[in-house]
Amino acid sequence: MSENAWRAIIAALSDERAREIYARIVLRQPVEEALDALPAKKARRIVDMLMRAGLAVREEQGYEAVTDVFTRALTAAGGPARAEGIDRFFAHGRLTSYPSRADDRHALLVHLASRVLDPGETIAEKDINQRLSEVTDDTARIRRALVDEGLITRTPSGSRYSLAAR
Repeated sequence: MSENAWRAIIAALSDERAREIYARIVLRQPVEEALDALPAKKARRIVDMLMRAGLAVREEQGYEAVTDVFTRALTAAGGPARAEGIDRFFAHGRLTSYPSRADDRHALLVHLASRVLDPGETIAEKDINQRLSEVTDDTARIRRALVDEGLITRTPSGSRYSLAAR
């Protein structure tokens, strides 16, 4: 099944009459009467569309629904690659969740420290808050965590911040 198989399924099911015929097939109800009520060309088009989409197959006793068509289409379509490492805590460059595991938390904070401060740089609290606000809504929490983790240092007055010596 191709990665775009879902398109044929959606196209088939977007037709009201095709949905009705497909519902009858799924419910194992007779479809011939419903097909006979349609113009022959329309009936053939609906049956062809359902079969091309993989929703139904013709059997001796009539039409049968293909039970795994949706699972196969979703599998073939794939999805976005699952984020790994600290990337799983970000969406569109912003921190969306804070790790509960200590190792993940440390890796995230190391990344953030190097992102907001350059080696040898000392900046005011308002500046570090500004830089942190580009990645998180909770700047105070992350700033405190960076200090508590020993990744950045602050002056005794708390007004200036710099990367901790490694």
